[in-house]
Amino acid sequence: MDNLFMTELSVSELTSLIKQTLEQGFYGLKVTGEISNFRPSSTGHWFFTLKDASCSISAVMFKGSTWKVDFTPQEGDKVTVTGGLDVYGARGTYQLKCDTMEKSGFGQILAMLEMRKRHYASLGYFDEKTKKAIPKLPLRVGVVTSPTGAALQDILNILERRAPSLDVLVLPATVQGEGAASSIANRIQQANNLLLCDVLIVGRGGGSIEDLLPFSEESVIEAIHASEIPVVSAVGHEIDWALSDFVADLRAPTPSAAAELVSQGYLDYQNQVANLHVQLQRSIENRLLLAESKVRRFDTKAMGMRINSIISAKEYLLANAGNSLVIAQKQLLKSYAGRLELAIRELQALSPLAILARGYAVVHNQEGKLVASRMQAEPGSLLTLTFTDGSRKALVKE
Repeated sequence: MDNLFMTELSVSELTSLIKQTLEQGFYGLKVTGEISNFRPSSTGHWFFTLKDASCSISAVMFKGSTWKVDFTPQEGDKVTVTGGLDVYGARGTYQLKCDTMEKSGFGQILAMLEMRKRHYASLGYFDEKTKKAIPKLPLRVGVVTSPTGAALQDILNILERRAPSLDVLVLPATVQGEGAASSIANRIQQANNLLLCDVLIVGRGGGSIEDLLPFSEESVIEAIHASEIPVVSAVGHEIDWALSDFVADLRAPTPSAAAELVSQGYLDYQNQVANLHVQLQRSIENRLLLAESKVRRFDTKAMGMRINSIISAKEYLLANAGNSLVIAQKQLLKSYAGRLELAIRELQALSPLAILARGYAVVHNQEGKLVASRMQAEPGSLLTLTFTDGSRKALVKE
């Protein structure tokens, strides 16, 4: 190094030497400070100044490293970065080249939350068997949140649109900063002591992990666990979380989603009513169409055509029946004629006249009695002889 003071160097050589010395001597640094003059470039790089109460240093995080950061840096954010020094030879300046960035204390907060989470999990606070069912049709919903926050307006707007008959009770609470946890816990206890509602929404809009810490405090966890009223935790945006999400009976990704969940029963009934209305309307229309079809059958023209059709059918049946009757009558008369002829023949065969026609005669005495023996025809008696063609008187001489 001593020889350098006697050596003539160009600006580039000196800059290269400084760059080599600084970059090799200052690497693997972990620096905490406040972000100032944050300037994201169109190419995706982040340029900013990292400062504390008395000093500042230029810093850069190139696009290849920014994807690792799960938040967007803002003016005044206190962060901890890791990296090394980088010399920009064109201007003869140096800057801190950052490889990672996290909010100051973020690691400690996560470790604390994880420890607290394991503790309450071991006590059974997060067990599914302890979860209470959210009522399908609550009459009143309590909302524990900031009365001036956008989250409350989102909840009110959604409930008004989906379940206008649902009563909403706002329980104003401080949701950020000192005293927020006790304010939230007190409101939950108040709702239970006075039985103010059927379900509680406890939450707030999005924010940093520090902003959401009150919903992970022990007093809030204990109050939610002890609540007899079912609790819906609705903290931050979908990617945010708090320990209240685990102990609550239901976790909603956002306050708006919580309002949708507690009003889902009303929406389901509205849909059912709408479906029933459509079905009823269709049923009435079908019945009207059927009735109109039946009525059209009884108009003058249609009725005349129908009557003519009925008469024609009956006339056809009558003609067939008449023809059948005539045929049957003829067959019956023919049958009776045959039977009559047969009877006549039988009578003729048995008739006394037929016998008389063969030369016989019937003899009666004067009293008209039949004389069948010679003993009945005494001499001198007068007899009547009946022949086939008439009668004669005869006197018995011997």
